[in-house]
Amino acid sequence: MDEQSSGITGDVAERSLRYTKDQFEQILEQTEEYVRENPGRSIAYALAAGFILNRLPIGRILSGFARLIFIAFKPAILAYGATKLYQAAQGGEE
Repeated sequence: MDEQSSGITGDVAERSLRYTKDQFEQILEQTEEYVRENPGRSIAYALAAGFILNRLPIGRILSGFARLIFIAFKPAILAYGATKLYQAAQGGEE
């Protein structure tokens, strides 16, 4: 039973990967086609996106996110340890 379910899971994963890859290639083709048809507009969009990304405080956002993860890590470890302790206590009663 486990081998069959792992085979199904692997098949779903392979199909999902293939679908995602096909979708990504399709998006790239559409983007190339748009850029070839509208080079001036594409350059303007690229400059606007670059300007916006340059102005965003990405370093601060990432450092704040990392700080948040480290703050949340301690309670997560505590909850994980409590869960494992509870499971060990339940397993000892049987």
